[in-house]
Amino acid sequence: MIGSMDDAPKSAVELAMARLRQKDADAGVTETPLTGEQKAEIASVRQTYAAKLAQEEILYKAKAMGAPDFETRQTIEEHYRRDVERLTHERDRKIEKIRAANSEL
Repeated sequence: MIGSMDDAPKSAVELAMARLRQKDADAGVTETPLTGEQKAEIASVRQTYAAKLAQEEILYKAKAMGAPDFETRQTIEEHYRRDVERLTHERDRKIEKIRAANSEL
């Protein structure tokens, strides 16, 4: 008789995920699925911040093209990186807040 799916060889990723799930279960961490509303909120946040990041990239490229020297271009790039990091952090914080609201339910 052919073995069940549980007998099938597992990849390293599947084994690692199984260990993490077991570790979470041992620690009392439970996984609660997101509601449709929360998924929509997260998608909206991601879409909004994707647009903001695209806008920053366009502005950065325009400024960098007009930079008269290397130092100015480097300053523009530092500002761009800082802005991208800030926006990414804001996005992640908002998504985490939405996910945290799910665990409070």
